[in-house]
Formats: sequence, structure tokens, C-alpha cells
Amino acid sequence: MKDNPDFVKVYASNKLYLIEMLKAYLADNQIESFILNKQDSSYLFGDIELYVKKEDQEKSEKHIKIFEENE
Repeated sequence: MKDNPDFVKVYASNKLYLIEMLKAYLADNQIESFILNKQDSSYLFGDIELYVKKEDQEKSEKHIKIFEENE
């Protein structure tokens, strides 16, 4: 994902439940997203990243802002 120019990272967190909720929220708004879990499985440090298609970046950032305001 990181090296693919068709996708951009729009969110990162160390809380999987938050990323899953955001992914579902974006899907409800017709935005396909992908999770890349970079968290260490033993010590649970690091981030979980959410990616969208580059053409959906602006739209997804607006929805993420709304999501964060209501969180």
C-alpha cells in the first residue's frame, strides 16, 4: 500500500476498534478503505493505518472529520 500511488493513508491509530468503526463509517458513505496493521502482535505498539483510493481522499477526509467530531 505504502508504495502504491493509487492509495493514500488517511488515518492512523493504535486502537483497532477505532479503525474498524471508521472503516465501516466510510463504507456506509460509499468509500472503500483498506486496513494495514503495523502493530507488533506481542507488545501492541505501533499503528494501524487506514488507506483509501487516491480519488476518494478528499471525500474521506471530510467524513473522517465528521466521524471525529461525533466520536
